[in-house]
Amino acid sequence: MAQLRRFTAIIEREQSGYSALCPEYDIASQGATIEEARDNLAEALSLFFECADASEIERRFQSEVLVTQVEVRVA
Repeated sequence: MAQLRRFTAIIEREQSGYSALCPEYDIASQGATIEEARDNLAEALSLFFECADASEIERRFQSEVLVTQVEVRVA
């Protein structure tokens, strides 16, 4: 039985749409809207898990992904 897992999605505005990245597996996608980019990333992750063997999944996994902000003085 397949299990549902939650991953990080970093979505950035590009010139002609949005790019989406899952840093845990370094998998990316894109879309015209935020929702489309997120949905396309979810599809790319699903395809990865369907096609990749267990050793590749283990090798690519980054367990410590930290998303934060930093404050810097800008002249």
